Amino acid sequence: MSGIRFGSINTGLPPNIVEQLIEAERIPVKQLEVKKAKSEEKLKLVEDLNTKVQAIRGTLGELANSRGFTDVKLTSGDPSVLGGTVDPASYQPGNWNIEVIQLAQKASVMTNGFPDKDKTEIGVGYFRFKTPDGNKDVYIDGKNNTLEGAAKAITNANIGVKASVINDRKDTDNPWKIVLSSDGVGTDKSVEYPRLYFLDGDQDLYFDGQVEAKNGIVKVDGFEFEIGENTLKDVIPGVTLDLKQASPGKAVNITVKEDLEVVSGKIKGFVDALNGVLGFVQTQNKLTKDTDTSKTLGGDTLVRSVESRMRQMIQGTQFGIKGEIRQLNQIGITFNRNGTLDFDQKKFNSVLAARPEQVQEFFAGDGFSTGLIAAVRREVTNLTTANTGPIANRSQSLKSQITQIDTRIEQKERQLGRKEEQLRAKFSKLEETMSRIKGQGAQVAAIAGGGGGLLGGIGG
Repeated sequence: MSGIRFGSINTGLPPNIVEQLIEAERIPVKQLEVKKAKSEEKLKLVEDLNTKVQAIRGTLGELANSRGFTDVKLTSGDPSVLGGTVDPASYQPGNWNIEVIQLAQKASVMTNGFPDKDKTEIGVGYFRFKTPDGNKDVYIDGKNNTLEGAAKAITNANIGVKASVINDRKDTDNPWKIVLSSDGVGTDKSVEYPRLYFLDGDQDLYFDGQVEAKNGIVKVDGFEFEIGENTLKDVIPGVTLDLKQASPGKAVNITVKEDLEVVSGKIKGFVDALNGVLGFVQTQNKLTKDTDTSKTLGGDTLVRSVESRMRQMIQGTQFGIKGEIRQLNQIGITFNRNGTLDFDQKKFNSVLAARPEQVQEFFAGDGFSTGLIAAVRREVTNLTTANTGPIANRSQSLKSQITQIDTRIEQKERQLGRKEEQLRAKFSKLEETMSRIKGQGAQVAAIAGGGGGLLGGIGG
């Protein structure tokens, strides 16, 4: 019957009297554990705040470099025909019409067919290639005298020619052939194909087809010229065009202009990082009747300090820079009623399009001490640097508190362990004493009972 509890046999005390006493003694330990849990909650919040502040620094890299405000976009009227890349340092905005009449092609040649690629022998001998550095021979011996072996030997010779074995299913009896191709396209990369010297092959090897190298032909704004490769450089300033396929008679429009969306996207990332900190502050400062401030940073001096510094940085005026743009609100970044920032991308793009140099000067300054980026870096460093930054200091303080609480809990647990041993020893001794007393009482009672019978006999 689980509801029944029996006391000690001799003392009549509860059998778990020691546990009950120790549990009462453990109340201070439980209080310390609650205090530790609250400190750990605060530490997590401080570390979260530190991460959000550091994230602001992470958004500055893209803005700080020389390309931060000079992103450029190339738009092709038909990307399947023409694509390309732009160098922001040397581009010029504009539009061009380009017609790809003919792609540059590489020279190639194909051998006659063989029944297989790795058994039939082509004989022993060599391929002799004419190169700009003179004749180059590729030797074939008894170890590599199949189509596959010869192709590997030619490719590995590094003479400007690649060889591969193909399966031409048009010839069912002899489908396997070697195709030799020059490394590059255009007549400048043309290769004079080799002479063959082979003996004792299972069948003759000879060249059965050839494709000559050709230059590409393009028209740029109506002017036609040849190119030696399928990329077009220097025709459009700062642009390298990739010719993907010929499309005679079709002019493809290429537009090069500043990519305001990319730049404003970088600014939005910066604003989002600022709002990560400001939003954290506002969340901590929302106090209700149910808020347990011992577990949050609401009303904490750290939160007030971070918010004050962030506001000063955001609303501050940048000195030592050129131009009229000195504050964030001039480019569409303003505080709202929630205590966070709004970013008006339309206004920013308008200002950037009209005064790109001034926007860049406002953010980048001299790259070291002036400009918003330098100011933000200084403030982030001031907030997070060990030993001096308030965030770092609070984090270290909480970690020290937790360590001290752990030490006190460990000490009290040791004390409780010793006390438990002492109590068990005392109650064990009490049990023995009570048992002895009960035994003596039983003996006295027995003697007294026996004596009463004897006296009664004498009196009778």
